[in-house]
Amino acid sequence: MAKITSRRIALAAVALMLVAVGAHAASSIGHENRVKFTRPVALPGVVLPAGTYSFDVASETALDLVVVRSADHRKLFYMGFTNSISRPRNMSSAVPIAFGEAAANEAPPIAAWYELNDTAGHQFIYR
Repeated sequence: MAKITSRRIALAAVALMLVAVGAHAASSIGHENRVKFTRPVALPGVVLPAGTYSFDVASETALDLVVVRSADHRKLFYMGFTNSISRPRNMSSAVPIAFGEAAANEAPPIAAWYELNDTAGHQFIYR
């Protein structure tokens, strides 16, 4: 009887782990966008060199916490809170980035990231 109970507990633990892993995998579905920049751009506190980056939300429960990583997810470049905004009506749903103004010799700041094919946006907070 003890072996059967132990086996059931082990199977229940494995099932719970699989559900947790599946929930974690599902949490990033639909939010991540890969964006390629041909010149340096700025986020609060960091300048990103030209390249491809992954923009994502930290989790389904923290939609205002944006994470920017290298395209292969190996390097974290930025993590910070943003303000939720709506995509401007005249902005194509295929455009993911809105830039702010910068001096001629400075990297333009990313004002907002808009999830592709969505109306949701994330306005970066500069202080």
